[in-house]
Amino acid sequence: MPPLFDSVVAALRSAGCVFAEDEAELILSTARTPDEVTAMVDRRVSGLPLEHVLGWAGFHGLRIVVEPGVFVPRRRTEFLVDQAVTRARGAALVVDLCCGSGAVGAALAAALGGPELHAADIDPAAVRCARRNVALFGGHVHQGDLFEALPEALRGRVDVLTANVPYVPTHEVGLLPPEARDHEPLVALDGGADGLDVLRRVTAEAPRWLAPGGCLLVETSERQAPAAVEAFARGGLTATLAVSDELYANVVIGTRPSRAA
Repeated sequence: MPPLFDSVVAALRSAGCVFAEDEAELILSTARTPDEVTAMVDRRVSGLPLEHVLGWAGFHGLRIVVEPGVFVPRRRTEFLVDQAVTRARGAALVVDLCCGSGAVGAALAAALGGPELHAADIDPAAVRCARRNVALFGGHVHQGDLFEALPEALRGRVDVLTANVPYVPTHEVGLLPPEARDHEPLVALDGGADGLDVLRRVTAEAPRWLAPGGCLLVETSERQAPAAVEAFARGGLTATLAVSDELYANVVIGTRPSRAA
């Protein structure tokens, strides 16, 4: 095994993989045969994201299935999950919009002990992948554009609503690493001119779906955070900003007042 490990590390390092040793360990622990090792290394060397090569991504203590062409969950988004969990307090209904692989919804369901879970995404590939990841928790995944995908019966009942919306400004998409730019769907990355187009749509509609006292959590960038907080306030939500310096994560949390104004 050491000679094989060394050869995998050398191949990955020559392709520019910064964490070649760690990636080699993951490939060797996932592949079932030497031929699979070779095929996985070849795919990684060609530029395919490691998670797409492996077929899974580690996220909040879970192994999340990640299929080709589906957005790979980022470690910084675990901070969003942590913020949601601290505010859940017996949440009965959780909704994960822009769910991608379903990682956030699955992590919340695991941490909260199995609330009713619904997830939605506009991308058919993401919906297929999310169904695999939330099945263990009895979750439901819907295809469609934001809230249009959700069953009407959920309106006004959602205790925790997460939306990991795309927030890269259109003109910056081309600056993303090739792994994201070339292998992840544009709809999961491009947030419009200033990166906040989808966020504004979510915050405008969210209060109609949240239960009194329910909360919406959205990840954004440090630069965009002030404008994001303003969008939450315009939607009628009481907004706060949570920041993790360690993970370079910024999460805006908006709470629907317990009583209608």
